[in-house]
Amino acid sequence: MNGKAENLTPLAHAAQNRCFGCGQANPVGLHLEFLLAEDHSVVCLATVPDTYEGPPGYVHGGIIATLVDETMSKAVRARGFTAMTRHMEVDYQRPVPSAAPIRLEGRVTHNEGRKHWTEARILNSDGVELARGKGLFIEVRGHLDHSPMKNANSPAA
Repeated sequence: MNGKAENLTPLAHAAQNRCFGCGQANPVGLHLEFLLAEDHSVVCLATVPDTYEGPPGYVHGGIIATLVDETMSKAVRARGFTAMTRHMEVDYQRPVPSAAPIRLEGRVTHNEGRKHWTEARILNSDGVELARGKGLFIEVRGHLDHSPMKNANSPAA
């Protein structure tokens, strides 16, 4: 799980980023740091603290979903797009240990206009797959209008 041996480069983030997954300015966030691989996929070498446990010794299922979502989102961002999750599936294969090294991997599998299909997986330090997911992300262009009347029935794509 050594990022340097793979020729990975850091994926830059804004200094005041408050994202729960990757924001260094979020005091209760996961502080994930993503790396860009030569094939434009992303990798994150992480250890999730036990403060995010479900059962003792294991990461909460909602946090596992967050890890998968964040990894897929960064795979889209690595391609130069800002996008939001439209749909996501998570397959929980094995428990994810807390306070232990894990590896997150994500990639874009297909693009069509503003739509970006992605996949991600979580591996333990032995390379065993613990969880995997796939998702559809929709590219955001311009300012997001948060008006409930304007967006209540409008499709995201």
